[in-house]
Amino acid sequence: MPLDLPLARPGDPGSELTAGQDGDAIVRRSVLPGGVRVLTEHMPGLRSATVGAWVGIGSRDERDGHHGSTHFLEHLLFKGTARRSAMDIAEAFDEVGGEANAATGKEHTCYYARVLDTDLPMAVDVIADMVTSARLDTDELETERGVILEELAMNDDDPSDVVHERFAEAVLGTHPLGRPIGGTPDTIRAVPRDAVWEHYREHYRPATLVVTAAGGVDHDVLVKQVAHALAEGGWNLTDGVAPNARREARDVDGGIPTDGSQITVSRTTEQANVIVGGTGLTATDPRRFTLSVLNAVLGGGMSSRLFQEIREKRGLAYSTYSFASGHADTGVFGLYAGCAPGKVDEVTELLVSEWERLADSGITAAELQRSIGQLSGGMVLGMEDTGSRMSRLGKSELVHGELLSVDETLERIRAVRASDVQELAAELAARPRSTVRIGPFAAA
Repeated sequence: MPLDLPLARPGDPGSELTAGQDGDAIVRRSVLPGGVRVLTEHMPGLRSATVGAWVGIGSRDERDGHHGSTHFLEHLLFKGTARRSAMDIAEAFDEVGGEANAATGKEHTCYYARVLDTDLPMAVDVIADMVTSARLDTDELETERGVILEELAMNDDDPSDVVHERFAEAVLGTHPLGRPIGGTPDTIRAVPRDAVWEHYREHYRPATLVVTAAGGVDHDVLVKQVAHALAEGGWNLTDGVAPNARREARDVDGGIPTDGSQITVSRTTEQANVIVGGTGLTATDPRRFTLSVLNAVLGGGMSSRLFQEIREKRGLAYSTYSFASGHADTGVFGLYAGCAPGKVDEVTELLVSEWERLADSGITAAELQRSIGQLSGGMVLGMEDTGSRMSRLGKSELVHGELLSVDETLERIRAVRASDVQELAAELAARPRSTVRIGPFAAA
């Protein structure tokens, strides 16, 4: 059975859970005073560990006037604290051969490091210092504003990035999920230091924090290290405070278009980029395993229908695939191809026809078996490193409320039937559909 991850109630002294995992790994979960959650997966025989500090806040949570703050903080937390300069933070990991980084999402932010198991106390101390005690110095903020603008400019120079951003906007409209994670040049130029500081102080606190670690890690020792480091950073770890509730689905009618759209972005490029698609499934929809199989059959590998029809048989594209992502309220599902501008109409028609053929006629038994094998092998191989295991713990805690072992996940994938795939494909194909293309065309 999956490990259920309940939230502690106010007044509870904290909760403790332990579960065995594949390969003699052990997962443990503790709720500390103040609502901080700590999850570990001890993986026998490993000399390394990855630790992450997750804040359940993403770009969708930014208020007016704060847009871009979440991505700004991802950068600024590495720029110094009351105890460490930016160079001190960088040197702490470099001198032990470790790696540190961060990632901003639409619904969470994670700061993480991979180090030798003997250097885990240092990694916990540095990351906790960053999360609790960032200075957000005005001069550093202005310097980083320029860095972020260069990052956005770099992304804007890549048409494959632009087509995905515009596709999210087309499908999700004015809903907060439709905003770019990194902000826009206008919002990054406009957001003042006070707004970034307010966003930091409002959301970076014990009840929103989840610390996860995987590899050569001792749970009890890590819990003490986390509690000590957070207290050193000035956080008030008060008994009786519960963790923030997990994000629940909200009314998705607000801002999400009820009709599809056709968007053309004019760019002087050698290749056109096109995406066709619409809304998908939420991150917790039980049919997400069916969607994984659908995605594998349609556009998930070299044997997929899109790859075989568009690239192998017709030679119209080098890259073509399907993709899906889920959030608390909704998700997106799309089909992508990059092709010669003069072939974009033909390729778009092929993307649509392969999707509709799957919805109308379903998949074969051989396709079902092959896609299940592809997903199973890919998942097991992807779980071989501590970073993937650390990330799995964070997402299980913040999103799903349960932790599936590898075997349990494989069982759910293997339970998918061909009829389930056709039914879901038909449902998705019947939803409002948008097409976004970028290339040397007249803008529309």
